[in-house]
Amino acid sequence: MLQRIAFTASPTNVAQEGLAALVKRYGQWEYDEAEVIVALGGDGFMLQTLHATNEFKAPVYGMNRGTVGFLMNLYQEDGLMDRLKDAEETRIHPLSMTVTCNDGTTLTALAINEVSLLRAGPQAAKLRISVDGRVRMDKLVCDGALLATPAGSTAYNYSAHGPILPIGADVFALTALNAFRPRRWRGALLPQKAHIRFEVLNPEKRMVRADADSSSFEDVRCVDIISERSITHRLLFDPGHGLEERLIREQFV
Repeated sequence: MLQRIAFTASPTNVAQEGLAALVKRYGQWEYDEAEVIVALGGDGFMLQTLHATNEFKAPVYGMNRGTVGFLMNLYQEDGLMDRLKDAEETRIHPLSMTVTCNDGTTLTALAINEVSLLRAGPQAAKLRISVDGRVRMDKLVCDGALLATPAGSTAYNYSAHGPILPIGADVFALTALNAFRPRRWRGALLPQKAHIRFEVLNPEKRMVRADADSSSFEDVRCVDIISERSITHRLLFDPGHGLEERLIREQFV
């Protein structure tokens, strides 16, 4: 039975109250000593926790003290040790984004949900899309585009009418945001082993920013994206309420 828990919580009052109650009841360990990390908050805080604990081996078990809580389990103080013992594990890999800015600066970031390119001015963005070095779309005129992982496919991607992907799917969803040309282009499914490149056409006039989860970059000229297989995030869910079940259930709401 798991014993050493590292609790962490978002700054909201309800999450902090839960943190105090759980630490008092179960104790508190540092990340590098813990057998499991328990995160209290919403989906945004879960993403922050996963990014912050990349270097640690402990899996993360979330309890919802936020709003949607798609990546979280039900908050309950009683029986936590038994819940952790019986939890089902899901393993996911983040996206690695490399941004080249107009001044030649190169920056990198990881994304668990999606990488998105968004117009940063009044004019539509013009993007060229390449997959494994081959241009697949010479010019996409749009408000933006995003590349979503299966874990992130029910977030921004789904709101933009992108497909929900099974958690075990070996593909990413490439989804256009308000495509103007080609009209009604809904995107594509791309293999996770692919190298995807977005080039911004006329970037000084049609400015674009790139976001990797909560990391944002301005004045973007080019974005390269691959799956970062060297990093594995381990998420724990109560039996019957894992990501695979939630992704299926979301399609029948």
